[in-house]
Amino acid sequence: MKTLVVYESEYGNTERVARTIADALGEHGESRALPVAEVGNLAGQRLDLLVVGAPTQRHGAPVDMEGLLYRIPRDALTGVVALAFDTRYDRARWITGSAAKRIGKHLRRLGCLLLAEPESFFVVGEEGPLEPGEEERARAWALRSLGRIRPATPT
Repeated sequence: MKTLVVYESEYGNTERVARTIADALGEHGESRALPVAEVGNLAGQRLDLLVVGAPTQRHGAPVDMEGLLYRIPRDALTGVVALAFDTRYDRARWITGSAAKRIGKHLRRLGCLLLAEPESFFVVGEEGPLEPGEEERARAWALRSLGRIRPATPT
């Protein structure tokens, strides 16, 4: 299985979650984590699973992540299974907003099939660190979501 985890991270917290997810999924095939600035054309890559994450900023996703996702033509990733996550404060979503929810909408527009609802991982302060146990929770979420991929039926 070929997995790409794309992330944007300002203080390193989202990167830690992204790398934790990539490491967990790497136990089941090729998996790598790349910052959004290093990602070329997502539509041109052959992927079994795409994971996208960013810190929540101004109730949504950061500008660079939005830009990457907007540049991809509608339905260009049809059939690709995907996951969306963010890092944010542990407050009600209506107060903090959610980059994950916004990323999930973009992924659906691109034709992706989300394996799970967009997930948030929590930070203690603006610059972090992650709350205790969040890396373990990210690992468990990724592996649990991976179990939702249906194997191809032989013809």
